[in-house]
Amino acid sequence: MSLVSRRGRILLILALTLVVAACAAPLWLPWFGWYLVRSGPPVKADMIVVLAGDQSGQRILEGAELAREGYANRVLVSGPGPEYGLYESELAINYAVSHGYPRELFIPFAHTEPSTVREVRAILPVLRRMHVRTIDVVTSSYHTRRAGKVFRRYAPDFDVHMVAAPSFPFEPGSWWKNREGAKLFAIEWAKTVAYWIGL
Repeated sequence: MSLVSRRGRILLILALTLVVAACAAPLWLPWFGWYLVRSGPPVKADMIVVLAGDQSGQRILEGAELAREGYANRVLVSGPGPEYGLYESELAINYAVSHGYPRELFIPFAHTEPSTVREVRAILPVLRRMHVRTIDVVTSSYHTRRAGKVFRRYAPDFDVHMVAAPSFPFEPGSWWKNREGAKLFAIEWAKTVAYWIGL
């Protein structure tokens, strides 16, 4: 067999593989979206913790509603900043209050940490001082697996339950069908890989 025909055969196999992969995309693309999601139902907890990073208000409203339903008496709201003199925790609490939740339900936790790892490491001493051990952690669905891993790594003494807030426009089973969902997917996968390799 000549070198040219061998290369031709390899290229044909590669082309066929790409065609099959493209045709089967609806079967394997959802797996990558669903992999990011690892959450469960809330439990009766000492505290609800709402993680930062959501400008849509979905996380804070989910946390507030869990408190209203009796899963915990207080909601610790994490939020970095300042941006124009305000912290995300303040903005999130104001947003929840504007939706009818009482301000006294919330404990603001303002900080300057830029990553989930550093955010969690900053939150844990606060929770320990409050003698909290069981927490419902509310974050966007696509963030639940990575955030859960961080909590389990740095807080093995806590009973941690990850609760997914709605994450529109990200839908795990069809994330590639809209631009904003695809952007959230790409960013979270980049952060997930960075966490795996210790960045």
